[in-house]
Amino acid sequence: MHTGGTLGMSGRRPDALKPGSFFRTLHQRIPELSKLAHLEFELFSNLDSCEMQPEMWVKLARLIAERMDDFDGFVITHGTDTMAETASALSFMLRNLKKPVVLTGAQRPLGEIRTDARLNLIDAVTSALHGPREVTVCFDSKLMRGNRVRKVSIAEYDAFQSPNHAGLGVLGVDTRFEPGLAPKGKFKLLDAIDPRVFLLRIFPGLDPQIPLALLPHVHGIVLEAYGAGNFPSREDLGRSLTPVFAEAKKRDIAVLVVSQAPRNGVDLSMYESGDSARRTGAIGGGDMTVSAAVVKLMHGLAIHRGNALREYLARSVAGERA
Repeated sequence: MHTGGTLGMSGRRPDALKPGSFFRTLHQRIPELSKLAHLEFELFSNLDSCEMQPEMWVKLARLIAERMDDFDGFVITHGTDTMAETASALSFMLRNLKKPVVLTGAQRPLGEIRTDARLNLIDAVTSALHGPREVTVCFDSKLMRGNRVRKVSIAEYDAFQSPNHAGLGVLGVDTRFEPGLAPKGKFKLLDAIDPRVFLLRIFPGLDPQIPLALLPHVHGIVLEAYGAGNFPSREDLGRSLTPVFAEAKKRDIAVLVVSQAPRNGVDLSMYESGDSARRTGAIGGGDMTVSAAVVKLMHGLAIHRGNALREYLARSVAGERA
């Protein structure tokens, strides 16, 4: 299923890249894909991934669910910029998968000589045949849990890392796959999303009046805090964010706290500011990536309310947190 992205674009640098005729180029450049599997190609969209929106995640999840019985696995070609968000969304919407769903892309278009697209596609199809039955990202000969990845590079081929979760496969001279998530029941499609979420990154000098002004316009906030969940809380210094948490609680706005640090995770009980946030109802996001946290909050707001939402955010539902 092709959604767009650099892998399928045409154009020569230094000119801007634009969506190209992907399937024609695919047949020309990688004819040996047909030796791996019987493939069926479907054009979902042909967009730069910066244009991918939450409503498209829902449509993509529905399409995969509709075709679930027709195939042994799925490969989704996608731009790298928002691949982590789409992979996270699919992991939350396609629950108890019985078949692999693999996202891949490239740093260079398939039509270029030094492209990484060719190997990424071969590895992705291999992973869809033999890999774990969950949503994954296959890139640079590595298979990673989809809701655990983050894009870390613009100009190198190893564009994605999974800092808080061991990989699910290595595709080198030999291929090796881990078992992955075990289904806990029947497959379910939970195709709902509420995009009224704001990502607030803490930085020195942040005026609390800015997030306070945002609260009437959102249903949830992901707070990207320092370290283990720290943020300014001293009233005498004039920039305490404690009133933001208090106002969010008054308005019944969900607040999910994650860390700016890529490794390890949030523990709101460790320091005074984090503990004060926890007491006003903020939920620690553990070791979730920022991408997974934002998408999970969007999904949770659409399917849960009150304590059910808090419980959903605080536990692992698709392997997205320890």
